Amino acid sequence: MKKFFFILGSFLLSLSTYAAMNVNKIDPPFWYAGMKNPELQLMIYGEGIGNASVSVNYPGISLSSTVKLESNNYLLVYLHLDKDVKPGKFPLTFTIGKKKLVKEYELKARNKKGCEHKGFDASDALYLLMPDRFANGNPENDNIDGMSPYKVDRNGPNARHGGDLAGIEQNLDYFEDLGVTALWFTPVLENNMEGGSYHGYATTDYYKVDPRFGTNEEYRQLIAKSHDRGIKIVMDMIFNHCGVEHPWIKDMPSKDFFNNPDHEKNFVQTSFKLTPHVDPYASKYDFDQMNDGWFVTVMPDLNQKNPHVYKYLVQNSFWWIEYADIDGIRMDTYPYADYDAMSNWMKELNEEYPNYNTVGETWVTEPAYTAWWQKDSKLSAPLNSNLKTVMDFSFFDKINTAKNEQTETWFKGLDRVYNNFVYDFLYPDPTSVLAFIENHDTDRFLGEGDNLPMLKQASTLLLTTRRIPQLYYGTEIMMNGVKSKSDGYVRKDFPGGWSDDKANALTAAGRTKLQNECYNFYKTLLNWRKGNEVIAKGNMTQFMVQHGVYAYARQYNGKTVFVMLNGTDEATTLPLKYYKEILKDHAQGKDILTGRIINLDGELTMSPRESLVIEIFP
Repeated sequence: MKKFFFILGSFLLSLSTYAAMNVNKIDPPFWYAGMKNPELQLMIYGEGIGNASVSVNYPGISLSSTVKLESNNYLLVYLHLDKDVKPGKFPLTFTIGKKKLVKEYELKARNKKGCEHKGFDASDALYLLMPDRFANGNPENDNIDGMSPYKVDRNGPNARHGGDLAGIEQNLDYFEDLGVTALWFTPVLENNMEGGSYHGYATTDYYKVDPRFGTNEEYRQLIAKSHDRGIKIVMDMIFNHCGVEHPWIKDMPSKDFFNNPDHEKNFVQTSFKLTPHVDPYASKYDFDQMNDGWFVTVMPDLNQKNPHVYKYLVQNSFWWIEYADIDGIRMDTYPYADYDAMSNWMKELNEEYPNYNTVGETWVTEPAYTAWWQKDSKLSAPLNSNLKTVMDFSFFDKINTAKNEQTETWFKGLDRVYNNFVYDFLYPDPTSVLAFIENHDTDRFLGEGDNLPMLKQASTLLLTTRRIPQLYYGTEIMMNGVKSKSDGYVRKDFPGGWSDDKANALTAAGRTKLQNECYNFYKTLLNWRKGNEVIAKGNMTQFMVQHGVYAYARQYNGKTVFVMLNGTDEATTLPLKYYKEILKDHAQGKDILTGRIINLDGELTMSPRESLVIEIFP
């Protein structure tokens, strides 16, 4: 019997000697020397790699640990990088029995220090666009062999339309002329999903640009060319979920990589109700459903409480900052991910990149609730999100209600906006709140109409108040649409972005008279806003509504900009004595929207829905 077991053991040993072992992918594909955190996680993926031992031989790098996961096709390798480790290539040696496999890995030099990465702020105006719907610069990447079945059909509101990074790059002149200082794209990473996932919110590879948009190198090139024009790039990321076609679902590293991993037999959907975060009476059931439930069946909910998942996501965000030189991050579905993990991520990111900025999608419509999410908020103490910028859905809600009302002193029309800003005392930093009147998840501000005075008024407010403003592509040419028809109806193609378009709104000659009036309004206001410290840094004094007019002043270093908005459909005349503390003895100012000289003594008559942005003469 002993002889039998000896022979069996020898046989099994010989099998292990020749066991399958390969490395198909290493994430991240390379790393950078000189990062503050000395720990580097490598996720190794390949058949049978989980059985391997690992060794590394490079000055300044040591093996901390290896972690075997439930799937034998994954191995986590943790390396310690000394503070003074030099950039270079080094071998990673994987061993099973007598079999060895060597893979080269590289530490690259950083292009600049962490503190030199400057994020977006109130001096910027962000322009949100969907790459698939803006412009098709390279039709050759419309159809990519080997990807999950999809079709390019511009008549299908939820199909891919063919827009790409090349189309954006070819139209950088347009953005520069318009006067925007930052572009925010909806996610550009691989979404290898059946149907095409044109919107980008179902990631299947965190380190690869979707080939239908372009390549990693093309993304870097676009960013570099944007920087040459003074335009920043904000990258849309998703830590809460990935796409159901992600390899982690097809070959799950461990069940605890996901919340509710038994999705095929017991699907749990989030409630989409974020109140348990702040509700002092919230049940555990409600909190867990909101936090751990899946967004939809094709978007698996990642478990950020798992330290390996957390580390993977954090490193990925740092990698894109270093590799592509992105200027900011917009984090999708921010409150749906684990609070502590997201707070720790923000803390780590702020330490590595102290002058950087991240905006979290915090879709709540009450100022107190929004402020609860901002860094250093007393409302959430002793918790701290460490999130510098939150999205002002309260402003969005109020301005979209006000547009359909006549402004009165008590809670109608623009008085809703006045009251919204009253609650700015709740924010640790009101200037680091991102405001908008529409985005890719909402109805277009114009609905199905074309009310230009109404649009001008809302946009004047957006671009002159004490916020970081965000615009949505096509609004400058009066694109409209409502979600009730489909999400795609508020995400229509930009006219002129495709070679066979009948109209080309990317040029003045291709725009209608009304479109040019709208475009020129935005161009005037945005270019005036560039480098304007009164708007970027100035304090704010607002006045209660008088005669249907909402007014406020922005002041900085002795300069004053006075904004007046007639929120009614009637002409109105109002005494300027209400604003004496701001106007003082100044007799005149210049309306930057029209170039008209405005007399500031006595009284002022404003036309229906008129907007004035007055630079007061010294």
